[in-house]
Amino acid sequence: MHLYNAWLPPPVAEKCKDEEASFLLVVNSVRNSWRPDYPDSVYSTIKWISIIDLYLRAKSTISLEDAKALMEIGLDIFFASNGKLYVQVRWGNILIKLLKKYRKDICLRVPWRPFYDTLMSTHFTRNPGAEGWRLRQRHFETITSLVRFCRVLFPSGSAAEIWTEFSPFLENPWHNSSFEGSGFLNLFLPTNPENQDYFSNDFIKTCLDLWALVPNCHFWDLQWADLIARCIKNYSTIDWEGFLPILFTRYLNMFEVPVANGNGVYPFSLDAPRNARFLFFNRVSNPTKAIAKSIVYLLKPCGSTQVYFGKLANLLEQFYHPSNGGRWTHSLERLLRYLVIIFKRRLLHEQKSLVKGESSEIFLGKSERAAFVKIVLQFVDRAQYSKNESLAESAAAASSSLSYIEPTLVLPSMISRFHMALETLTATHQLRTAVTAVAYVGRALFLSKISASSIIADDVNSISADAYGGLLAACLSNALLGMDANDPPKTLATMQLIGSIFSNLAILDDDENLPAFLPNINFSEWLDEFLCRLFSMLLHLEPSSTTSEGVHTSSSGTFLVDDGPYYFCMLEILLGRLSKPLYKQALKKIAKFIRTNILPGAVAEVGLLCCATIQSNPEEAASQLMDPILTSIASSLEGTPVSGFGGGSSNMLFSTKATLPPALETAVEYQLKILAVAISYGGPVLLKYKEQLKETIKSAFNAPSWKVNGAGDHVLRSLLGSLVLYYPMDQYRCIACHPAAGALEEWASTKDSLNEQLLQAPKWHIPNDDEVSFANELLDLHLRSPLDDLLAICQSKNRSDLGLEKERLKVTLLRIDSSLQGVQSCLPDFHPSIRSGSKDQDLSFPFVVGESGASVGSPELREKAAEIVHIACKYLLEARSDDSILLILLIRIMDALGNFGSIEYDEWSNHRHAWKLDSAAIIEPPVNFLVSSFAKGKKRPRWALIDKAYMHNTWRSSQSSYHLFRINSSLSPSEHLCSLMGDLLSLSLHNYETVRILAGKSLSRIFKRSPFLVVKCVPTLTKCLRDSSTPEHAVLGACAILSTRTVLRQLTLDSNAFSSFLLGILGSSHHESLKAQKAINELFVKYNIQFSGLSKTIYSTLEDTSDGLSFEDLISKISSMSFDLNGIHWRYSLMANRVLLLLVTASKSVNLSPKVWSETAGHFLKSLRSQVPPTRMLAISALNVLLQESPHRLSQEKKLTGGNLKSPLEDALIQVFSETGFFEETLNYLSHDHIIPDSEGASSRRNRGTISNAIDKSITRFYFDFAASWPRTPTWISMIGGDNFYASFARIFKRLVQECGSPVILALQSSLEESSVAKERAKQCVAAEVLAGVLHSDVGGLSESWDSWIMSLVQKIIVNPTVESTPDWAASIRYAVTGKGKYGIKMPILRDRILDCLVKPLPHIVSTNIVAKRFSFLAAALIEISPPRMKDVEVKFHGTLLSELIDCMNFSSAQVREAIGVTLSVLCSNIRLLTAFRHMHSQESSEQIATYSIGDTSWDHHLIKRASELAANIQNTNQSLSLDPQTELTLENGHENDVVKDDIKWMETLFHFIISSMKSGRSPFLADIIVGVMYPIISLQETSSKDLSILAKAAFELLKWHIIPQPDLGKAVSLLISSSNDSNWRTRFATLTYLHSFMYRHTFLLSAVDKRQIWTQIEKLLKDSQVEVRERAATVLAGLMKGGDEDLANEFRDRAFREALSLYKKRRLRNSGLDVPAAFMHGSVLALVASVLSVPYDMPSWLPDTVTLLARFIGEPSPIKSTVTKAVAEFRRTHADTWIIQKDSFTEEQLEILVDTSSSSSYFA
Repeated sequence: MHLYNAWLPPPVAEKCKDEEASFLLVVNSVRNSWRPDYPDSVYSTIKWISIIDLYLRAKSTISLEDAKALMEIGLDIFFASNGKLYVQVRWGNILIKLLKKYRKDICLRVPWRPFYDTLMSTHFTRNPGAEGWRLRQRHFETITSLVRFCRVLFPSGSAAEIWTEFSPFLENPWHNSSFEGSGFLNLFLPTNPENQDYFSNDFIKTCLDLWALVPNCHFWDLQWADLIARCIKNYSTIDWEGFLPILFTRYLNMFEVPVANGNGVYPFSLDAPRNARFLFFNRVSNPTKAIAKSIVYLLKPCGSTQVYFGKLANLLEQFYHPSNGGRWTHSLERLLRYLVIIFKRRLLHEQKSLVKGESSEIFLGKSERAAFVKIVLQFVDRAQYSKNESLAESAAAASSSLSYIEPTLVLPSMISRFHMALETLTATHQLRTAVTAVAYVGRALFLSKISASSIIADDVNSISADAYGGLLAACLSNALLGMDANDPPKTLATMQLIGSIFSNLAILDDDENLPAFLPNINFSEWLDEFLCRLFSMLLHLEPSSTTSEGVHTSSSGTFLVDDGPYYFCMLEILLGRLSKPLYKQALKKIAKFIRTNILPGAVAEVGLLCCATIQSNPEEAASQLMDPILTSIASSLEGTPVSGFGGGSSNMLFSTKATLPPALETAVEYQLKILAVAISYGGPVLLKYKEQLKETIKSAFNAPSWKVNGAGDHVLRSLLGSLVLYYPMDQYRCIACHPAAGALEEWASTKDSLNEQLLQAPKWHIPNDDEVSFANELLDLHLRSPLDDLLAICQSKNRSDLGLEKERLKVTLLRIDSSLQGVQSCLPDFHPSIRSGSKDQDLSFPFVVGESGASVGSPELREKAAEIVHIACKYLLEARSDDSILLILLIRIMDALGNFGSIEYDEWSNHRHAWKLDSAAIIEPPVNFLVSSFAKGKKRPRWALIDKAYMHNTWRSSQSSYHLFRINSSLSPSEHLCSLMGDLLSLSLHNYETVRILAGKSLSRIFKRSPFLVVKCVPTLTKCLRDSSTPEHAVLGACAILSTRTVLRQLTLDSNAFSSFLLGILGSSHHESLKAQKAINELFVKYNIQFSGLSKTIYSTLEDTSDGLSFEDLISKISSMSFDLNGIHWRYSLMANRVLLLLVTASKSVNLSPKVWSETAGHFLKSLRSQVPPTRMLAISALNVLLQESPHRLSQEKKLTGGNLKSPLEDALIQVFSETGFFEETLNYLSHDHIIPDSEGASSRRNRGTISNAIDKSITRFYFDFAASWPRTPTWISMIGGDNFYASFARIFKRLVQECGSPVILALQSSLEESSVAKERAKQCVAAEVLAGVLHSDVGGLSESWDSWIMSLVQKIIVNPTVESTPDWAASIRYAVTGKGKYGIKMPILRDRILDCLVKPLPHIVSTNIVAKRFSFLAAALIEISPPRMKDVEVKFHGTLLSELIDCMNFSSAQVREAIGVTLSVLCSNIRLLTAFRHMHSQESSEQIATYSIGDTSWDHHLIKRASELAANIQNTNQSLSLDPQTELTLENGHENDVVKDDIKWMETLFHFIISSMKSGRSPFLADIIVGVMYPIISLQETSSKDLSILAKAAFELLKWHIIPQPDLGKAVSLLISSSNDSNWRTRFATLTYLHSFMYRHTFLLSAVDKRQIWTQIEKLLKDSQVEVRERAATVLAGLMKGGDEDLANEFRDRAFREALSLYKKRRLRNSGLDVPAAFMHGSVLALVASVLSVPYDMPSWLPDTVTLLARFIGEPSPIKSTVTKAVAEFRRTHADTWIIQKDSFTEEQLEILVDTSSSSSYFA
């Protein structure tokens, strides 16, 4: 039995033992409910899912056999429910929970193929279904989550099958199928032991090669990183060492941090298709979890991972610093968090294995653990004071976890940070962070002190032990100073610290044990000081909000209560752990404070102080706290007017105008409220004050003050709860001490077998007979009696004094409400109604048990209350419907009566003690190297576990009978509940919004418990919508109820409710109120979004009704409403259209007559020329659903069989579009839905059409298009397809042609020819979409139409001089040639003809715009060709075009050159991919392509060679111009100038090629070319040609992000070394800039030789003749030393120091005649600067000497002087926060030198 169940109150715990047997009954019931031969029987199993979930959440004992049986049944039901989304979502979610809990303990094998089939049939087919997108989204999330949990159960051989299935997706990395393939592989591929044989080094190499094919794509990185991480975790047999350089290069570059002052985010990251991002959405939005998992599981003894991880940490740690925050902070925070979590997980697994006697050579030893912790601490040290709260919290939590693993590394730094935070003056915010961090490591400090003290070895350990205790003592002492009413964050952190420390101590007393842990702490003195400061703070608290009349709350609104439970928890722990003498000392002071102060601004805070005091020792505390309060209240109210409303009779002083003096009212209210909080856990001790309490409550209700009445309500409620409820007693007393130290408490885990002391159940408050008797007496006084009074008031005919009656009603209702809220579910529920014909044995079913307390009252009392409340509701609605306070009280009473258990559920869900249970401050992780034993789970203090058990019991009591009516068909809700439901329904339509909301909330709870009651209310609600006389507020209330999920679900199950709802909402157009219309529209949208399909019973019941509508009649009626534009608002016509589509698509499983389908399709085709834009958009969506047959499409099967099948829709559709001018009007109207932006930067997709209203969008776009989205390849430039081309429009016309054949093409001819030459771009857009659909339709007769008129139309479009529409026509061509099928490799029948048309030469005399347009069309067509599967004709086409493009690279027009560059990048990458694919599959590559040559060189070598030559020519020309400006004049008309201009044009085209290659993600296939042209890119940053320089800089920025493959790295290094020696200093400067990024991105790939070569070259440039180059070299070296090779950095640093010191000494000898060149001297100083700036926040041992030596050069002339000044100033800035500590590293002499150098010298004094 789970610990929480074992620790339940004894009466409940005993009943829990039967739950295992009852669960078997549930399993058998599920098995009996499902009949495999009857598919729809799956619906009858749904009702059991809630019960199964109930057992899981209740942590009931379930046998593994039952769990396995249920999982097998559930999986069978899941697979059998294909197409039934709601069923699969419900069963999928419960299967996930079962698998999560039991999959490791059972032997079960699950096939993968059914999951994939379900995914494909539901989400990857043309049919989107009628279900709302919310359900479809939930379905996909459910099935993907289920696969993740099931793949560990996939049988042997599954991995090979899955790879064979999905690897073809990856053939073309630029096609959308590759993204889907990576998602499927990551989702399905199992890494379980059964499939281990499939995973080898070759497999990992293949995965890494595939990963590299798509650069700079978050989605792609996430999929492969996650897959590789799972392989690393599960397959240690693979030799990972060889893959480490590539892996860590990937990991490093996935953190988009700024390098070399660049942008932290890649400017042109590649987006995965929208549907892939949506379908394979991962809650971890960045791959940091996968990276952390990989790093942790790559660690092994004697492995290289530690070294690589250290380098990675060195590069990233600077970005954890508070001053280096940015958008990368979140991913770095996640990395730190997951590194620690996964490391702990691995260590726990290894420890469990060792306990079982299993060992492995990869298990981590102490040295590996220490090395890992040391690296992670680099992140923690930087992140601890981050301005990002999440990062600072993660750093503190990491410190806590790591302190149990390597305390000698973590705790000393924690101690120093705390003392530094106490001393710092410039960063006072650090104290709060430091206090929180110490709270988190409190347990580790105590255990470390035990561990250190037990080792008698050397002085170091003993000093360490003292330091640990000293830190805790210092924390406690300084905590008192942290309690400040004006500094809430620091105060709450202080209270958390106190709670954390005292949770460790067994008892607080000044005995001989505690001083060993907390030296120099006298608890008696500390307690006095603590209480003094606490009282002072309470006196100065100010509430942040006020409470409104009629709403009573015990919170006074101060931060101590509102910002978390730290305050109350600290008091509970402190007072619960005090020894008797100290408790009496505290009690005395607290009692005095309570007696002498009245603090209305701190009611809750003072009340909680009293509550904690009484809870710790009720007997002693009650006499000193309750007595004075009760006496004071009685004396205060003595002699005041008595109303008699609270019982008894009124006195002569009372009248409706009678009041209490304000001061007296405030004092009495305050005392009553603190009394109410104080007695919450009083228990039996309250019996001593029985009469006083009764009198006090009576006096409070009789007082002529609503505030005092409300305070009396709190007292009565609290008193009843304290008497009858179960709650733990002595929760904070220590029972078991730590075996190693008696002063510490032993913590416990729910997963461990506990010792007898820890296993001892907590002491519960079990009400005794006297308490139950007292509670019943209170119920007689304040429930029965007020009910009689209420009935008398409602039935009285004497209404003389309405004011007095109102006050009497308020108090009477308040007393009833207080009583019901106080006893909660201890007052038995209504007797359920027994349906006729049921047997007695059917009336009960043993579910999960739970009781909140002892039973009081009787079901008859609840029923009596319901009867009288029903009468009162009727009276109040008639006589006092404008009194909101009375109605709110009445609703609260109804809620307490009707929703049995809801009070406990609210208490459980609102419980705010979660910080105590999940905060690192009170968690001892199972991985704990401070003690000798290891736990199976997290350890917590006993009080925290008791708290969880208490809340567990509260939840159980709320669920014990919640599902009774759902399962037991013999029972139905009581008629009293039905009457309450009717009253709440009336109140939910009230004219006061507050009343409506509360009543609606209560009514929704009733519906959730008894869903079948919904149908009784729907007619009333829909009548409000249909009736034109219904007021606005009733419409709002009805919409609010109808829009709840329970009601919407029931509407799909009951035919009458369904038809009533639809006709009601469509017949509500007469409501003129804007609020009403908005509510109706939102209701309709919500209905669409959450629509879950229709039950088959609806069709049958609609057909069987004699007086109602048949299903087809309902469709016909709604169809007629959708036509009536004159009679109703257009939005209602839109709704009717949507409902029509909903009904038709939802009835696919029913044999609906073909006439209905054809009429519906024809109707929506007509709607394409509607004047209402949303209607047109809905028609587009509808036709996408309805046009499914495609009988005229040519396919291989039809070619073999011959003939076409006629579509049932064809006649109706032909009849529509045969009308005169149909397509002309349609295209004209559809053009209105294209808003062409004024500027290129504007996006038209965000403003599609004129649909500006979000509701209209929701109605028209009612489903998510899960089918393959278009374009199916990435778009990175507008010239190959703009945002104004709507693929959905093209798709509809394609399907229309496929549905009806050639008649559509003929009917479209004239419209297309006219629109294609229209002046308006919008009309051309529509023409482009229609033409694209026609060309891609592949129907019979299309080839003839191409020959007869389409080809000439395309040719006219090419030579049309209109420029603006070029992107739209390019998109049309792109759509037309798009490959068909899953992988996009099937050719459309017209692709060859379209390509032939495009490749034909243009007329000799055409404008450059037309030339650019043709190349844009060619690029668009090339993008959609799948290179791996190109036909010979396409290969030939590539060869022909390549020749033409290379010959035209120096074209005169800039826009043509850009088009050529883009086209060339696509074409060349296609060639490379084809060659690679054929080589990989041992196919013969096309010689024409692979060896295409210009002269004696291949095309790629030609490009590289030509670029280098032209770059040199252009540079030489620039130098000539700079030396002799007159040269330009002499060459202006000469042949040489023309050559140079041609060279510049050629180079611009090449840069367009490079930019396009990297933006498009095709660069991996052109890597050698990019490397080959690095020198031109770097050297042409500054030229006389402005356009060329701009392009060179753009290419340069992209190049800095480019990762060069290992085979090309050596060549790249050689080129860079050569470039850094260039004669042009700007080239050297640009090379240095690039080298900074290059070294960062390739640090794991570069060989040691290459690194040293680059370091040497950069160091050489420190002494360059050009000052800019020297300074850039210093900056680059500083960056390299931060995270580069440590050996190289140390060598450089030592060499720089020696050289500078030698120079300084020689310069001091003025008579030596030393003449050092200025550049050499400056370079030596800059070397020191690089060393200083490489450690911006730390103080290594060498830094004081280095920065001092640097400062000594202040006397040198410029630029040395300015360099020194800037460097010292930067040093001062970055070390400001910690200077008070770090300055101790300097000698006095060194500080004086820094003072002389610094402009603000006082800072270093």
